[in-house]
Amino acid sequence: MNYKETVEFLYAKLPYFTRDGKSAIKKDLTNTIKLCEILNNPHLSFKSIHVAGTNGKGSVSNMLSAVLQNNGYKTGLYTSPHLKDFRERVRIDGEMITEEYVVDFVERIKPHIETIQPSFFEITVALCFDYFAHNKLDIAIIETGLGGRLDSTNIISPLLSIITNIGFDHMDLLGNTLPLIAFEKAGIIKQNTPVVIGETVPETKPVFLQKAKEQNAKLYFAEDEINPHSLDGTFDLNGDYQVKNRNTVFKSLEILSQLGFHFDPIKTKEALQNVKTLTGFRGRWDVLSQEPKIIADTGHNFDGIKLIINQLKSENYHQLHMVIGMVKDKDRTPIFNLLPKEAIYYFCCPNIPRGLESQLLEQEAKELGLNGHSYPSVEAALNSAKNKAQNTDLIFIGGSTFVVAEII
Repeated sequence: MNYKETVEFLYAKLPYFTRDGKSAIKKDLTNTIKLCEILNNPHLSFKSIHVAGTNGKGSVSNMLSAVLQNNGYKTGLYTSPHLKDFRERVRIDGEMITEEYVVDFVERIKPHIETIQPSFFEITVALCFDYFAHNKLDIAIIETGLGGRLDSTNIISPLLSIITNIGFDHMDLLGNTLPLIAFEKAGIIKQNTPVVIGETVPETKPVFLQKAKEQNAKLYFAEDEINPHSLDGTFDLNGDYQVKNRNTVFKSLEILSQLGFHFDPIKTKEALQNVKTLTGFRGRWDVLSQEPKIIADTGHNFDGIKLIINQLKSENYHQLHMVIGMVKDKDRTPIFNLLPKEAIYYFCCPNIPRGLESQLLEQEAKELGLNGHSYPSVEAALNSAKNKAQNTDLIFIGGSTFVVAEII
């Protein structure tokens, strides 16, 4: 198979969360362990940092990757989901995994797919570990997919664990209270391994304290040590909400320094000013154009949308246009209650099987005072917004990672 055929084979053959939802999630690590045993346990051959959290884990992972690679370390980065190209998930020093490696890996692992029956995510994690081991990295940053305790990435033994924050998302899989969700995320805390917590609330802090005590893991709360450098200078990742993520990164760099890594302050600052260029990161308060200003953001759960709405309040515009789409398994009412009623809405459906029909989205939103029209595609919704918007207006695109993916 060529590369295109190989990726299509994976999509067609394997359970895929983006398409299938919760039925694609395997709630144990057995398949990942089996796959990695076949590959001679590649995850044991490189140093790693493990990053979990409801929001911010992508930003923290990419900022850390940028800083490490700009300071001369050969740095692997594993994130999910991808926006346009499957290969975005696996990068070394910002460069995506080669098409040839993906094809070769799937050919090698193909005989075991029938017997192990892994998910799409499990195969991707195994591919990532195999590629990183093959390329002899200095360090890899591994972002969890969903949760932590039972996430496929959780077979690594990292130098440092990071949990950005806890909020309500994927409650059908992780639990419907903050302590339950925190328990799942805290599952990445390992024996005698330092852990940085980016942000807590009263319900989650005891969960982290208890887990760290059980694992004899030194615990650091980044929010307790506001680093003045996190507020200093121009940064590549826009949005006031990135201040907390940067503070988490600075605390993590401090611990990595204690573990023997060396960071030049000038190179570190330069890295944080050029994260998108260094790592290829997109979709976080992404300013796509001016006059009218168009901003896209992949925030899609209650806390993520809340941060976006607060950020929009700091923007100057005459009229706000919101291009919004969601997936079917999202708890939508709390999000609708956050969205500004004075905006004009353009409801759309991301082009994935889990996408919520735009007419249903429009109907539900109108019942809660959000007015606009539904469109047959994300592109049609955005084109309508562009046609109606004046140069002094603002167009926001979001509600789902997959809506943003179609625009970028």
